[in-house]
Amino acid sequence: MKKLYLPIIFFTVLCLSSCVDIEERYNFKSDGSCVVAYGFDMSKAVSVLVNLVSDSVKETPQFSLVKDTTLNFYSAMPDSTRQKMSAAEIELATSSDLTVHMNLKKSIMKVAINHTAKNAADLKYYLQNVSKIALNSQISAFSNNNPKTNKALDAKQMVVGQDYYSYEITPHKFYRIIDKTKFNAFLKKTQSTFMMAKAMLIDMPYKVILNFAKPIKKLNNPKAVLSADRRSVTLVTNMDEVIKNPSVMNLKIDF
Repeated sequence: MKKLYLPIIFFTVLCLSSCVDIEERYNFKSDGSCVVAYGFDMSKAVSVLVNLVSDSVKETPQFSLVKDTTLNFYSAMPDSTRQKMSAAEIELATSSDLTVHMNLKKSIMKVAINHTAKNAADLKYYLQNVSKIALNSQISAFSNNNPKTNKALDAKQMVVGQDYYSYEITPHKFYRIIDKTKFNAFLKKTQSTFMMAKAMLIDMPYKVILNFAKPIKKLNNPKAVLSADRRSVTLVTNMDEVIKNPSVMNLKIDF
């Protein structure tokens, strides 16, 4: 029972806590490449967990588990998944990683999905396909330790790399527009989760940061903040605001 007890509590805290920071970061390089990272910092939620569990649970091997590792997406996938992938999907997976930094006793729980896109076309393909690749990799990576732990990432996976954006990406522009029809379909599938979040006053903060190698010429999102040197854009919102006004996530940046 103890082996099941901790993951259940862990999952409950992560679902009911508003202390989950989500960050989407792009670093555009002068050679046209771009480093993309989706980060989830659940450390504040874990600090709540530490105060809720009993001393006996804190002494279990599961609670003492420490992870600081990076897993390649492709190597983490089962053979059955690899066999169904196209050459482009294999290239995407082999150039993407899942980083996990976890130490429950120190209230640390961070997960990051990282990828380096070679050029604008590669970046566009990645953003349109990362959701499927990330989902397969997370399940494989965590199932070897405890299948229940996968559920702790489900809420975060819902907002990463979904296919409800349309992209126009060139060496001089980054445009993404949310497709409201697809977004509404996504909300319909995840309605129960978001209803629970709203009932518990969960805001699920969401930050998007884009850093450029040269000054930005034009930015169309009034909520996004342009840095003084015009080389960085920061958009801070939360999922409740996005649900009410999906257009808040639209970005049109010329650089």
